[in-house]
Amino acid sequence: MLKGTAVSGGIAIGKAFVLKECDLTYSTSKDYKPNEEWLRFETATKKFTLQTERLAKNLDKDEAQILKGHILMLSDPYMQGEIKKHLEDGSCIEAALAEVCDNFKKDLAKTDDELTKQRVSDVNDLERRMLKILLGKKDFDLNTLPPNTIFVVRELTPSMTAEINKKNVVGFLTEKGGYTSHAAIISRTLEIPAILGIDNITDSIKNNDTLILDGLNGEVILYPTEAQLKTYRQKKSEYLAQQKSLRTYIGKKTTIKGGRTVSLVCNIGNPQDADRVLECDGEGVGLFRTEFLFINSNKAPSEDEQFEIYRKTATKLRGKPVIIRTLDIGGDKSIPYLNIKHEENPSLGCRAIRYCLGHPDIFDTQLRALLRAGAYGDIRIMLPLITCIDELRTVKSRIAVLERELKNENKPYKKNIPLGVMIETPAAAIMADALAREADFFSIGANDLTQYTMAADRGSADVAYLCSVFSPAVLRSIRHIIDCAKNALIPVGMCGEAASDPRMIPLLIAFGLDEFSVSPTNVLSVRETITKWTQPQAETYAQKIMSLTTLGEVLANLA
Repeated sequence: MLKGTAVSGGIAIGKAFVLKECDLTYSTSKDYKPNEEWLRFETATKKFTLQTERLAKNLDKDEAQILKGHILMLSDPYMQGEIKKHLEDGSCIEAALAEVCDNFKKDLAKTDDELTKQRVSDVNDLERRMLKILLGKKDFDLNTLPPNTIFVVRELTPSMTAEINKKNVVGFLTEKGGYTSHAAIISRTLEIPAILGIDNITDSIKNNDTLILDGLNGEVILYPTEAQLKTYRQKKSEYLAQQKSLRTYIGKKTTIKGGRTVSLVCNIGNPQDADRVLECDGEGVGLFRTEFLFINSNKAPSEDEQFEIYRKTATKLRGKPVIIRTLDIGGDKSIPYLNIKHEENPSLGCRAIRYCLGHPDIFDTQLRALLRAGAYGDIRIMLPLITCIDELRTVKSRIAVLERELKNENKPYKKNIPLGVMIETPAAAIMADALAREADFFSIGANDLTQYTMAADRGSADVAYLCSVFSPAVLRSIRHIIDCAKNALIPVGMCGEAASDPRMIPLLIAFGLDEFSVSPTNVLSVRETITKWTQPQAETYAQKIMSLTTLGEVLANLA
């Protein structure tokens, strides 16, 4: 049995197809003329662009957006400038491209933001496809895969997904990728079971091997027995029946059994995701990550460009709340055109609200776009990484100035737009009572709150044992934050994986959380979990858990 990260649920039984990477070695043994190599690059780029546009037509909006981002990356003036520097130093275009891509990947890997870190796979995909074009290499035609195929590959890329006949693929297995990788997102969108992050899987499995893929537990069974096949066919049938039963929760309110109704909203990264919110019966958007509008572009989006994106999202949601987080960027994220300086400890450096307040031209542009878009729906603004009241007051002052500007320009805007803060630092948690008196709402960023509270980098394997949202210190902090919000009579939500964890949900019910913000694919399962708990049951459970003082004790007693 092999074990990996389950990123898309379900059971798959089928025959393996193992895609081996083609040889992309190239010669660097001669002198190269920069002009000739640049011409080769331009020719390859044109072919890459046409190829990408063709592949994108085979994808839905979300997947196509990922693939089209590769075209933007390749046309980035910074990337092209770096390639030219290497060509002028005598490199061939293959070596220049590889070196520049390698530097991009190193910068992305340094971030503590998992979503940004996963963009390494995009650079890998771009690099491999460009090298294949430059070297005249061709891959196996993935459209010819037979029915009941479990696709095994080192790394699943958006371009591969575009070529696959999805009717014939029942599962994905990879060596690389995590829960937030594009491979995971694509798998969940396609509703194909997937397990990622299994070392050496392309060497452990051979073509036509019979496999059982358990996308619920992250397990792969090689050479299953007849008894195992019978067991997992039954499990698959039960899983499909369970998924069908979840559909009965569509259109229903998210109500604690015999008690209050809570809000069940979604985390998104672009306006296309708003379609998924509606498809999955989400009740709004609890977190719109705007940094991807900047990351997936070769220049800062203008006020009008941002306005259209925010307006489009609000319009799609038809009056449902849309909480938009202002730019959460800093020294840990590589956006060349912003000229963000390198920092030794970017997690504690000039990022998020600190960066925005230090760059009013960028921040004011975003705030103006948000105020204008607010006239077209229930848009609310959320500020990341707030650590003191001064930051919140400064933003309020800026909004007041911008409102006067828009009024003088006769541009529609939303007056008194709700302004909330993400509580994701110990400072904000300690000052939550004071912040609650000046903010319109709270949203708990459980991932960063855990990291900062436990002083443990969530990207470090060495301290992973400390980085758990179930650590007693983190649970006490969450309870305190919610108490402060309730005392001030403002709503409080939580975004991130913790909000959809069935072990955490009853604790959040007991604490009094108002809003659960989850991935669109988790909406119905979270609604089911919430509706099965009564308030007294949740409070009894929380009383027991909160009396414990070690992570081990908590984990051993979770429901």
